[in-house]
Amino acid sequence: MSKAFKQITTSILLLLVLPFSAAKAQSILRDAETEDFLHEVSDPIFIAAGLNPSSVHLYLLHDNSINAFVTGGQNIFIHSGLILEANNVNEFLGVMAHETCHIACGHRVRTASALGTAGTTSILSMVLGAAAILAGGADAGMGIMMAGQSMAQGQFLAYSRGQESEADLAGARYLQEAGIPGEGMIAFFEKLRDQEILAQVRQDPYVRSHPLNRTRIMQLQEVVGDSPYAGQPPNPDMNEKFNRLKAKLAGYLFEPRRTLRDYPLSDTSASARYARVYAYHKALEWDAALSEADALIAMEPNNPYFYEIKGQILFENGRVEQSLPVFKQAVALAPRQPLIATALGQAMVSTEDEKLMADAIPILEAATRQDRNNSFAWFNLAKAYAWMGREAEASLATAERFYSGGSPMQAVMHAQRAMEGFDEGTPEWLRAQDILYVSQEAAEKFRRQQERQRRQQDRQRLQEFE
Repeated sequence: MSKAFKQITTSILLLLVLPFSAAKAQSILRDAETEDFLHEVSDPIFIAAGLNPSSVHLYLLHDNSINAFVTGGQNIFIHSGLILEANNVNEFLGVMAHETCHIACGHRVRTASALGTAGTTSILSMVLGAAAILAGGADAGMGIMMAGQSMAQGQFLAYSRGQESEADLAGARYLQEAGIPGEGMIAFFEKLRDQEILAQVRQDPYVRSHPLNRTRIMQLQEVVGDSPYAGQPPNPDMNEKFNRLKAKLAGYLFEPRRTLRDYPLSDTSASARYARVYAYHKALEWDAALSEADALIAMEPNNPYFYEIKGQILFENGRVEQSLPVFKQAVALAPRQPLIATALGQAMVSTEDEKLMADAIPILEAATRQDRNNSFAWFNLAKAYAWMGREAEASLATAERFYSGGSPMQAVMHAQRAMEGFDEGTPEWLRAQDILYVSQEAAEKFRRQQERQRRQQDRQRLQEFE
């Protein structure tokens, strides 16, 4: 066993728990079936909006509040609470269509412009107010300032309300073009509108960032009512997949007692069995969890995600050898799913068998090519490289892991080690150099930020002392 292998195995903590895994401080949930489903149902909406579905990145956050939001680029973040609260797939798609407009309609760029306009109004009022005060009109000056601040705030809030209304109507249009009834959007917004009477501390984030009112909903009802798909029920296949996703999330996030109450043994549907798999796993009832997994496989023998669940239960119960053929079956049924391939690679690496280590390397390399941000694949690939004595490649894989995980200081250290191990100018050396330069800049920025925070804390302590 190499020194690098020992360092890797003792310094890294695996976070995989069944197919769901939490990344980046356990805030982003990753699951092969969930990610496939989110794109399967949302891609038609992205196409209707004129977006390239492969350019839109969807992230599921571990947060039980009801929320979804768009950030820079084409990134949509979805809270787990949004999925758990939606009654059917059409309610969920209504929110997705609304959020899609925030990307397709350029709201992020236009919001920056609106903030600039409001800021100009605010600054101008401050200048005029200050001039009035200097001229001897203190009351008039303060009045100008206060009026200016109020006007600036009103300008931006009016603009924000306009954006939300535009997103409603555009979202309804996307749904129609994708052949999806729009009533789900209205039903979900009606559900959220009831929260507006709550204090802000009790409101869900979506209500605070997407203010709803009766006028908006009535306007949306008129547009949705004209759709040729009005009144149609949700697509049964998509709704079944959505219900399974809800059940998996509930089983993964909630306490077993609650899950078993919501999905009793009398319910033999796939969704209920899914939920109970997680409930039994969390309760360390391994045999019961495996029994439910076997029942799922019997229902759908060609479903890769059912084998994935069974393999993970066996693996986490210490039955690694038994998990291997189950994981291999899952990979055979879903050959282009990097998260499932990673689970197989992890199981193979954990055996510490040299042949299995060697066999795991191409599997994990393929997984990282398909998913560069797959930190678990990078971790296990580094582990396999180190075991096989390929120290430079282990350092590069570890640098990739920390780079993708947003840990620039650690990425710098391992990238430097990798550069020392490869011949200058080779593709591996150049990749390590790229990681080094980018991570050094990020690490320096982080260091300066920490320094500013420390100076600010020191000033605060001095003020308190004085």
